[in-house]
Amino acid sequence: MGEHILTSVLLVVENSGGDFESLLSYLSDTKYLRLEVKSQLPADLTGWDVVLTSFDAQIRQTSGRLSEFVDAGGGVLHFIDSKTGEIPDLFGAQPEPVGPQCELRVMFDRSDHPISARIEDAIYIKGLYHPLRLSAGNAETLLYTDWHFQHKAVLVQRRHGRGMAACTSLWDFDHPVLCQILYRLIRQLGGNPMAQGRLGVGILGYAPSVGQYHGQGAAHTPGLGLHAACDLNGDRLQQAKIDFPDIKRHTTAQDLANDAGVDLVIIATPPNTHAELAVQMMAAGKHVVCEKPLALNSAETKAMVEAAQQQGVHLSCHQNRRWDLDYLAIRQVLADDLIGELFYMEAFVGGFSHPCGYWHSDAAVSGGTSYDWGGHYIDWIVSLFGEPIESVSGTRHKRVWHDITNADQESIRIRFQGGCEAQFIHSDIAAARKPKWYLLGTRGAIVGQWQDVTEYAIDPVHYFHRHDIPPTEMPPDMTVYQRHTSGKITTLKPAIPDRSVFGFHRNLADHLLEGEPLTAPLADSIRVVAVLEAAARSMASAGAVEVLNV
Repeated sequence: MGEHILTSVLLVVENSGGDFESLLSYLSDTKYLRLEVKSQLPADLTGWDVVLTSFDAQIRQTSGRLSEFVDAGGGVLHFIDSKTGEIPDLFGAQPEPVGPQCELRVMFDRSDHPISARIEDAIYIKGLYHPLRLSAGNAETLLYTDWHFQHKAVLVQRRHGRGMAACTSLWDFDHPVLCQILYRLIRQLGGNPMAQGRLGVGILGYAPSVGQYHGQGAAHTPGLGLHAACDLNGDRLQQAKIDFPDIKRHTTAQDLANDAGVDLVIIATPPNTHAELAVQMMAAGKHVVCEKPLALNSAETKAMVEAAQQQGVHLSCHQNRRWDLDYLAIRQVLADDLIGELFYMEAFVGGFSHPCGYWHSDAAVSGGTSYDWGGHYIDWIVSLFGEPIESVSGTRHKRVWHDITNADQESIRIRFQGGCEAQFIHSDIAAARKPKWYLLGTRGAIVGQWQDVTEYAIDPVHYFHRHDIPPTEMPPDMTVYQRHTSGKITTLKPAIPDRSVFGFHRNLADHLLEGEPLTAPLADSIRVVAVLEAAARSMASAGAVEVLNV
């Protein structure tokens, strides 16, 4: 895909954070920017690729210097506030009168614009209605908003000399997609446009449903393309050929590693093979994504990270449950401060039924009961609290299912620095299930109750067919509890976001191709393995507390 070039960016603002705090945080998490903040525009702009400006007095006083900077090949992005009068002709647009505060439906003027890759057709942004009028023939509208059935520009760019200038009236920097668009624009202004072409994806281990899911994710994500599948089982490879007729098929991991058309390998084999296969693929120069858990212990994750660093390739874990609707709803409740500071949490999964006869139930292969669903639940816990982990303890029961090697029930308790606590339980002997979610904050709580959904289809011969949707795949019934100033407890239903299909694959492509932040960082997946490993040691020692600092 070519070598990524670092873009040097100077943000000129009256204070170091202010309105730009969220944008600065996002830009700081990207890979290909060098960002500096100053309160005054330096006399010498040598060494900078892009300058971001925000207040009018300085933009008018320094317009000549900025024009020379753009003429010489630099880029400038100016943020127009509600008090702005005319701005320099450099930008090719002028602000029109400010309208009311409202939610704006914002879209790309060109649906095929490179900046729009993997971004939804429309985003909804809070702020003042502040349209821009194009004032130069070569000015181009990038984003517009609908207003009384007319398209009104809100982000404009214009080529000037050898460089580019842009301006926008959008200020909702808490909106992650707007930050994503601005990051891409900044890269473009700096002469580093969106990556072209695509990454060839190879699936190592074409397991039922999982292989097809990753194949569809690659096929439906711009910038990715399914190239090959590899499995030791001929029947699975035949299914891969049926699902994706044009792909290559390999019978050994080394053949996949030698395939020059594969840039990214998704490892969907059992957990006890993740580390060895990941190191093998990375040694061949492939980017790697592992199914969860990333590995079985910290020694394995250390070897994987070292291999990634030595080869200069990507390594991450398929934490797709970060796009689950209930988890996203909880994050929004916490962000909106509806329950105060989160200090305690319980999470549960399970029921009372015979575990499967596959490797998921074999502790030597899976790592143990908690390594399966716990790979997702512990990741949720780690991301929701965000604090360093102080200690872990765990207990297990083996009482009913003696034909498998996994425990029947495992419980993990996590204590964070500062005193916050979380507990995860996976039980296959729970005749009555606990809530999936139980979170306590200093001003309220969140409870998520499991939902059992059954569908029936009429059949004229057999009367009907029944289909039970697994409760783990249905968003639970979520309720927020708040303490009113009267002392009474009130309830409300949180907003549940729309489902995002292949969100993980889009975010992966955004990261690999554009250096945008990963929703599930590798560091979190490494912490998940550390917790699972410490919990297993504790379970083997009658629940002894394991001290951690991760």
